[in-house]
Amino acid sequence: MPYDYIPPLLNINNGKIILLILDGLGGLPMTLGGETELEAANTPNMDKLAAEGSLGQTIPIRTGITPGSGPAHLSLFGYDPLKYDVGRGVLSASGVGLTVRPGDIAARGNFCTLDEEGNITDRRAGRIGHEEAKPIVEKLKSLKISGVEVEIAHVKEYRFTIVMRGDGLSDKISDTDPQKTGVPPLHVKAENMESEKAAALFQEWVDKTREVLKNEEQANGLTLRGFATNPELPTYLDSYGLKAACVAVYPMYRGVSHLVGMDVIQFQGEKPEDEFETVAKYWNDYDFFFVHIKKTDSMGEDGNFDGKVKIIESVDQALPILLDLNPAALLITGDHSTPAKMKAHSWHPVPFLLSSPEYALTDSQTIFGERACALGGLGTFPATETMSLALAHAGRLSKFGA
Repeated sequence: MPYDYIPPLLNINNGKIILLILDGLGGLPMTLGGETELEAANTPNMDKLAAEGSLGQTIPIRTGITPGSGPAHLSLFGYDPLKYDVGRGVLSASGVGLTVRPGDIAARGNFCTLDEEGNITDRRAGRIGHEEAKPIVEKLKSLKISGVEVEIAHVKEYRFTIVMRGDGLSDKISDTDPQKTGVPPLHVKAENMESEKAAALFQEWVDKTREVLKNEEQANGLTLRGFATNPELPTYLDSYGLKAACVAVYPMYRGVSHLVGMDVIQFQGEKPEDEFETVAKYWNDYDFFFVHIKKTDSMGEDGNFDGKVKIIESVDQALPILLDLNPAALLITGDHSTPAKMKAHSWHPVPFLLSSPEYALTDSQTIFGERACALGGLGTFPATETMSLALAHAGRLSKFGA
């Protein structure tokens, strides 16, 4: 269990919980003394919730540690990412419906552009779209490797995922993405003796892809990252007594939700209102909803301060759809900070808002922003404590001890 002391305390009631994650929510001012993206955004609904609820800030992994998206979400779900190590490959594969059993090896793939010398000129193959990438993935499905089963699926744009199944495979394999241009993709290398078989098989597959990709204009190469197997995580139902659902556009976040036993709800659209209306549609079927907004993170990584502000504002404008459902506890936060100033994930604490009309203790803060959250009544706390806060404010935890 994420926390062994929680299951004995669980109360089964009708208190429903929404965990709304704006990916990469935290930011920084572009100039000294300026506003962050969240502070600059016009968010009357979130500000009202802030004035009526409690604010704080979370530490996703440990102080000063910059988190990846996978471990940051696991932390919010209550699974210490230093204990529960889930590789990006498993998250990507699970997110598009591929089965990854213990002992199977999954990896996340990127198409890339190579020059005549085999050096990478674009790590994302010009960000080719679905229509161009999917037929290339279909071609790769024809490749066979003796002694193992290989399954491939398109994820989104230039991304795909691969799962290898067979006997004696280990996932301690290094990435082939050098994380820079002007050099060739790295060879698949084992990090220990137990992984040598799997590394050799993946390299054999990579070698065979060269003939398939050689005539592609942009996606004429590929890299693999995040080799991993299924860690068999305890489920939300076992850990928290919650029938849980995921509403997310991006496959990786569907994957991490699936691994912890959430039902992944399929829906049409990519706007916040599309996601929120999906929650409303299934409101009576679940106790807990994880709702994920991706584009805050994308804008941050692109260095687009104004674009990130607009995404935050679009979430706020759609928020009444969720508020009309009257959840017992609504938590709004991010998995990590992605300041547009840095164009990358960062180690900065993440703004956190807790709304619970019945049980939240209001503090002195009246707006939702980084500096207000730093002064909020919840203080600065580990993101792994998010679920215990949610359960308590939904009336789902009883007293510990006599």
